[in-house]
Amino acid sequence: MPEPRRSLDLLLVEDNDADTHLTVAALRDALVPTRIHLVKDGEDAMAFLRHTGAHTEAPAPDLVLLDLNLCGMDGFQVLAEMKSDPSLRKIPVIVISGSDRTEDRARAYELQAAGYLAKPAELDQYFAAIRSLKDHWFHTLSVPLKQSSSSA
Repeated sequence: MPEPRRSLDLLLVEDNDADTHLTVAALRDALVPTRIHLVKDGEDAMAFLRHTGAHTEAPAPDLVLLDLNLCGMDGFQVLAEMKSDPSLRKIPVIVISGSDRTEDRARAYELQAAGYLAKPAELDQYFAAIRSLKDHWFHTLSVPLKQSSSSA
């Protein structure tokens, strides 16, 4: 008998309100309960991940969707910090970027991104791409199990 699906926590790091709205709509899924947490910049993303500032009660995300073009600390910097931190490096990060440049893709994968999605210009294609990503990560693959906070 298959294990019951647990609720997934997803961190969306996106500063564009239109992309945020469309991404959240595309991620709605009755089969996999998902709590989507939103932050608009790299500094806030790191505070969320490290449970500091206004995010002391933030859950550890199962998956991070990360825009590269952020004000202040950009997505590459967030990815580099996450992957250099032993407590964060196992969290899969999918880069979602307006850039389709080969150099950006290569750099994201060098920094250990689990995937890279170039944002399509057309809204319906963007929605379909996010749905496809969701189906892949929520239905086909297993996200890493969260470590218990009580283990010492």
